[in-house]
Amino acid sequence: MKASAFVYPWDVNGDPRAAARIAALGVRQVTLAAAYHSTRALTPRHPRHRIVTAEHAAALYPLGDRWTGRALRPRPAGDWAPGDAYGEASAALADAGLEVHTWVVLAHNSRLGAEHPDTSVVNAYGDRYPWAPCIAQPATRAYLVDLAAEAAVRPGALGTELESLGWYGLPHLHAHDKTGGVGLGDAGQYLMALCFCPDCRAGYGTQGLDADELASAVRDALEPLWRGAADGDGGWAGVEKLLGEARATATRAWRETTARTLQEEAVAAVRAAAPDGFQVLLHADPVWYHCGANVGVDPAHILSVADGVVVPCAGGPGPLTPFAERGREGAVLAANLTVVSGMGGSPATLAADAARARDFGATELRLYHAGLASDDDLAAVREALAAR
Repeated sequence: MKASAFVYPWDVNGDPRAAARIAALGVRQVTLAAAYHSTRALTPRHPRHRIVTAEHAAALYPLGDRWTGRALRPRPAGDWAPGDAYGEASAALADAGLEVHTWVVLAHNSRLGAEHPDTSVVNAYGDRYPWAPCIAQPATRAYLVDLAAEAAVRPGALGTELESLGWYGLPHLHAHDKTGGVGLGDAGQYLMALCFCPDCRAGYGTQGLDADELASAVRDALEPLWRGAADGDGGWAGVEKLLGEARATATRAWRETTARTLQEEAVAAVRAAAPDGFQVLLHADPVWYHCGANVGVDPAHILSVADGVVVPCAGGPGPLTPFAERGREGAVLAANLTVVSGMGGSPATLAADAARARDFGATELRLYHAGLASDDDLAAVREALAAR
């Protein structure tokens, strides 16, 4: 199976050994960030720094003319990725013999929420999620589609991986996050992800729901969980139990259609901007109502839209199965495995984990993350890939 390693531009730029070191892992490809959210990242081998603080979501390349005069637009990076940081890193990686694909984070942007609060998801209590742009809003959708097309199709890139192309909810790993004190489970998280911005309120109306009554029902359903009742597990059946089957089905119709059409528009925009043969993948979760970086999708639908998916497999290869069962010939099914021990990964078992992923239908591997891993972790990756 072809393997690709995730990389940030700041892992490569300023380190003359970085590109060759990544190529020596035995990967054929790198997935290089072109538009990324705020983060604080370790750079354990860089000759000039050990910590990079990306203060806000940013484009890691020079922005094009399409953003002139627009209220919603990407921000350039600061000194953590100045100028054409993506282009500089991409050239070095290509010179080392690696295929370069872009890594584009979309509906996850705290800077956008801070500068334009009305773009954010609003929960049933009226709380805004500034990290989570509401994908139902026309201006936000236009911003995301254009960012996908521009950031994905960088010079020399052979493909892209689109992350967060769908709904974002409560879980965020925000700075000094203190939201884990109550076990909400899948069902409670779904209720806390329902948006009540003006566009979503109108959207619920198209499904026969009164938005005020729905918000009240959501708050009532969550109240036992806040008091410490058994969490809202049980998958979609748990949502129906908490909210009622009719309301749950109507919210599903609104949210699923909103996400699907955005994904279709964004992938079409990337294809229109890209050369022939350009590969378009989505970071995806097979549970349609899950929110976050790996957006919940219907496997059959998304594999009819994109060239494939990148699926989180840190907890095992099980999430691959729904995609494999509904896949099509030639679709990419990439298993995303964490190889950073300090982040819960297991590079020592990579060979076995890759073999299991292949048995579950994986056609490729993604390794998270070549820049964050220790020297010992990278040595284990080299050994595992050499043994395949």
